[in-house]
Amino acid sequence: MVGYDPKKNLSELDYIFAGSASGFITRLFCQPLDVLKIRFQLQVEPTMKKYASNSKYQSIFQATKLIVKEEGIRALWKGHIPGQLLSITYGFAQFSTFEVLTKQAAHLGATGKWNTVVNFSCGLFAGCTATLVSFPFDVVRTRLVAQSYEQKSYKGVIHAFGVITKNEGRMVLFRGVVPTFIQVGPHAGFQFMFYKIFINFYKTFISDENSTLSSSVFAGSAAGFCAKIAVYPFDLVKKRLQISGFNRGKTFGHNFSCNGMMNCIYRIYKKEGYIAFFKGLNASLVKAVATSALHFSSYEVICETIHKYRSIS
Repeated sequence: MVGYDPKKNLSELDYIFAGSASGFITRLFCQPLDVLKIRFQLQVEPTMKKYASNSKYQSIFQATKLIVKEEGIRALWKGHIPGQLLSITYGFAQFSTFEVLTKQAAHLGATGKWNTVVNFSCGLFAGCTATLVSFPFDVVRTRLVAQSYEQKSYKGVIHAFGVITKNEGRMVLFRGVVPTFIQVGPHAGFQFMFYKIFINFYKTFISDENSTLSSSVFAGSAAGFCAKIAVYPFDLVKKRLQISGFNRGKTFGHNFSCNGMMNCIYRIYKKEGYIAFFKGLNASLVKAVATSALHFSSYEVICETIHKYRSIS
């Protein structure tokens, strides 16, 4: 169902609805993994166990237990509202853009043996479009997740938007957008490309039965895993840029500041070493597999449900 198919009886509004609903469902279940990933990414101290004796967060299990102990279980959904706004906005923008672009590519005859290139290119542009539309929500969500329980700078989403724009200017809401484009563009391209590859693999070698849920869960999981490894360092740099100069409180260890993307990369490497660019990778891979599987499978199921309903009526 993902991508242009002349047999589909769906409108652009249907794609927008399915993408939004998919984003909502994915965020609801995967927000705790996102909180863990961000906490690891923003920690300046080492995360590897043999070097992390003085670090706040050292493993997924230890970090989860500590967050619940210090801040309560609700902290695992910290930043959930802006996260939902981000996911819903990103979901409808990404999927609807991908559907439109693949339809145009098919009409121009750029499919067939070029399918892999088309899926990657359309996914790349869809990811960049969705990122630009939803990026301010990402900045606010990161700030809300990053702040400590004892020292809160923001009371909520609206307050955070107001304080950030008043004290730091509106352009701060797009701080980190350059490394995000560098990360999200290829990531989305790889994600859609791998998804199509693994869907065909599933139908060829595992089961050729028309099972939308099982095939999309399998392909989505594999695609999320492969795509995340390929572009992970840029995700970490983006997160560091988003909290640059933001005082998170003493409970989280050292605060981080930098001047632009290249300076951010230099500071991370100089102080923390090359391994720092993969901080939080374990939590991120778990999240990538879960979110990608949920994202694609829920989108596919919703589209298939709408298609069947339209066919009957």
